[in-house]
Amino acid sequence: MNARRTPEVEAFWAASGIAAPRYDVVAFGTTPEFADWAAAEVLAGRKRATAMLERDVMSGAETPQIGGHVVIVDGSNRPVCITRTVELRLGPLVSVDEAFCRDEGEGDLSRETWLRNHRDFFGALAARDGFALTDATGVVFERFALVWAPG
Repeated sequence: MNARRTPEVEAFWAASGIAAPRYDVVAFGTTPEFADWAAAEVLAGRKRATAMLERDVMSGAETPQIGGHVVIVDGSNRPVCITRTVELRLGPLVSVDEAFCRDEGEGDLSRETWLRNHRDFFGALAARDGFALTDATGVVFERFALVWAPG
């Protein structure tokens, strides 16, 4: 989904009191429904990781960095919480391990389901962008910590 900085997001960031020079804004997935679900899972503590294509990071479309902050928004671009990136690992798609799958908190938490779901998700992005997704395609595996939520 296309997350964007809005006056509501900027006010949310200011209210957090976090003294950091920059932050990103992220809505997970490609549909409002998934973004709503994922934001709620982060807030509940069940989702502590995400993955993105290396090519998106290299192009600047995604900008994770260790210690970087992210305002997580829901499917309506409303801010929900703020996370801080605590780990980044680059590897081929098939290098995902069971621990990461559990931390990402999607599906039945198994590696098999994670691979199937991410082959579908990344495959759709690859088809849209005109490249072939393989098991060797570079993926950035990110772990994060919830650092602020209102109330």
